[in-house]
Amino acid sequence: MNQQEILAQLKTLSTENINQNSVDIDIAPTLEKLKIINQEDQKVAKIIESVLPDIAKAVDMATLALKNGGRLIYIGAGTSGRLGILDAVECPPTYGVDYNTVVGVIAGGENAFIKAQEGAEDSEGFAVNDLQKINLTNKDIVCGIAASGRTPYVIGGLKYAHSLGAATIAISCNTNAVISQYAQAKIEVSLGAEVITGSTRMKAGTAQKLILNMISTTVMINLGKTYKNLMVDVKTSNKKLEARAKKIIMDATDVDFATAEKYLADANNHVKTAIVMILHNVDYATAITMLDKSSGVIRNIA
Repeated sequence: MNQQEILAQLKTLSTENINQNSVDIDIAPTLEKLKIINQEDQKVAKIIESVLPDIAKAVDMATLALKNGGRLIYIGAGTSGRLGILDAVECPPTYGVDYNTVVGVIAGGENAFIKAQEGAEDSEGFAVNDLQKINLTNKDIVCGIAASGRTPYVIGGLKYAHSLGAATIAISCNTNAVISQYAQAKIEVSLGAEVITGSTRMKAGTAQKLILNMISTTVMINLGKTYKNLMVDVKTSNKKLEARAKKIIMDATDVDFATAEKYLADANNHVKTAIVMILHNVDYATAITMLDKSSGVIRNIA
């Protein structure tokens, strides 16, 4: 595609339009600049509300994939790719899942997370190579993320996933996005022009992060990684998380700190097991058995 063709395509994207609310932002006082940005940001959550049914479909598909032994794989370029990685790496410490359960793939490889590798997004083949490196299978679900909705790297990844029979999700910030054509679940949030024309790390990036948070969080809830709204599979990997684990046990069972500390130790630092031991007055081995029978969901234990 030549430069004129790319320019013609950009003109069709709402994210590339000029925002009339911010045309004088460069000469506005600092506080006014911030007000303009804030007013635009306030629109994001409301627009996302209109696509909640589409997000729900994506969540249910991802939940099924993970229940069947697959992985949730985010793939994107630039800001979109970085947001996917950010969401993926937060899942293990928060919900106790393996680092291979939610995976972020970015055009240009790991170095692109720190230093932009913008040219890498122009190749569909690069995405195929990257997904082959992580041994994508038909059990996995691939979530392509692209603010423009037309990134070749993301298109290539979704096409390859489809060819293997893997489930697919597309998240974009334009309507009638190209990547939507290659996904079973299509999430399109039309946010309009950015405060700084074409700077899709702003409203588009905010929207993408909110949606990714919603997807991964709701999937983990569906998998029983919470009890009520408590992170009962949190890893006690540092002092802060260890203290949080004890507080979670206290909140879930109404015991005091000393009791929570004792049961956490007796449960080999596994919060969920400690909670079951307290709620059902059973030993460690019995609690493990009860959790196994309930697929790890505390609410399902009779």
